[in-house]
Amino acid sequence: MHKPFAVAALLAASCGAQAASDADLAAIRAQIDDMKKTYEQRIASLEKKLAEAEAQGKSAPRVAPAATAPVAVQTAAPVAASTASVASATRASGFNPEVSLILQGQYKNMKNVAERGITGFVPAGGHDHGNGIEGISKRGFSIDHTELVLAANIDPYWRGQAILAMLDGEVEVEEAWFQSLGIGAGIGLRGGRFRSGIGYLNEQHPHMWDFADAPLMYRAMFGDHASFIQDGVQLKWVAPTPFFLEFGAEAGRGHTFPGTDLNKNGSGAAAMFAHLGSDVGISNSWRAGVSYLTTKAKEREAHFEDTAGVEALGKYSGNSATWLADFVWKWAPNGNPKYQNFKLQGEYFNRQEKGDLLCEDADTLNPTTCTGGVGSAYRTRQSGWYAQGVYQFTPNWRAGLRYEQLDSGTRDFGANNANLVVDSYKPKKATAMVDYSWSEFSRVRLQFAQDKSMFGITDNQVTLQYIMSLGAHGAHKF
Repeated sequence: MHKPFAVAALLAASCGAQAASDADLAAIRAQIDDMKKTYEQRIASLEKKLAEAEAQGKSAPRVAPAATAPVAVQTAAPVAASTASVASATRASGFNPEVSLILQGQYKNMKNVAERGITGFVPAGGHDHGNGIEGISKRGFSIDHTELVLAANIDPYWRGQAILAMLDGEVEVEEAWFQSLGIGAGIGLRGGRFRSGIGYLNEQHPHMWDFADAPLMYRAMFGDHASFIQDGVQLKWVAPTPFFLEFGAEAGRGHTFPGTDLNKNGSGAAAMFAHLGSDVGISNSWRAGVSYLTTKAKEREAHFEDTAGVEALGKYSGNSATWLADFVWKWAPNGNPKYQNFKLQGEYFNRQEKGDLLCEDADTLNPTTCTGGVGSAYRTRQSGWYAQGVYQFTPNWRAGLRYEQLDSGTRDFGANNANLVVDSYKPKKATAMVDYSWSEFSRVRLQFAQDKSMFGITDNQVTLQYIMSLGAHGAHKF
């Protein structure tokens, strides 16, 4: 008799324990659900602030053409559980970065020109994938730019991104930075390697360009890679005004052209910029800016021709200061760029360099005027500009025109004026393009250009380009 009673008691105790366990689990699940909702609301708020900051403030111009690459897919931050085991498991699976891959290649038909460059302007080296951007110097088929992008919110206070450029077995770190999310008061901080905020086109990657190549202006200023990249820090402030007003300052290593790696403590380059913009009605918006960049070079090499026709090696040491002005106007019916839009864009630069130029004959077997190294004062003042317009006349089709001109300006080589040939030239280029986009993920472009950037050469170029975007990719700036 006691045996059935004992069994019944054990069963009752077991059921009670099971019921208590189910209640506890339900309570834990309810707590986790509440925490998820709280985190999701907080993340949504932070992502909204980040989107507004990336769009350059809540008062930034609102008209923007459709992006080439897909809009980023944001992921939720890890949810803290009420037990150590659940929290550990959540953290282990919580890192889910946005990943995208940009495939960009082309076919190019142009003249075979040895040592292609821009007459009257010092060619840049260094940040050029070893042999320059392939699409500039290579004829026929080529893969001119492939990018792998990794990005994610680190926590509610910081965001990070890395962009790796790949070409023919080589990998280069194009960008690797972190930026603030929660400082507030319109202040943004970025550190690491990033494209400088000077000008308008400088921050844009090649797949964002409206033409298959960068303007001559950017190649003359920063080399075939067509952008100035900083290893350093950047501070931005968006003023609390009814219109868009942004100020920025940077300090960095300054190792890319027109500077060189100085291998020193402190900063080798500094930049400042200001941008102003607003809306005009509901269909128009604009942005204008002014920027200043100063950097230093030590024995920056460039090849010249001496008066005897022998190739000479010049080594420049001194300062480089560049002023830029940019302007962009955008139109879209009722502020909706999906079906139709137009963008007018232009920039101007003026660069001065002052320092010393050491001249040595590159042909050591037949040295002439630069034998033994001839040093002298070096002074240059050069400028250039471009203007372009792109019209999207259907959801899929766009067409654009661009004209550009440079001025080699005043070039004083001091005592080396008697040793070197000083070119004085105004390079020009006119370009027309039409492109078709199946979606924001895929685009093909046909471009024709008449290039007169080299003295005595008219190069009629035809380019067929494709741009394919895979995965999550952040929306492009104004």
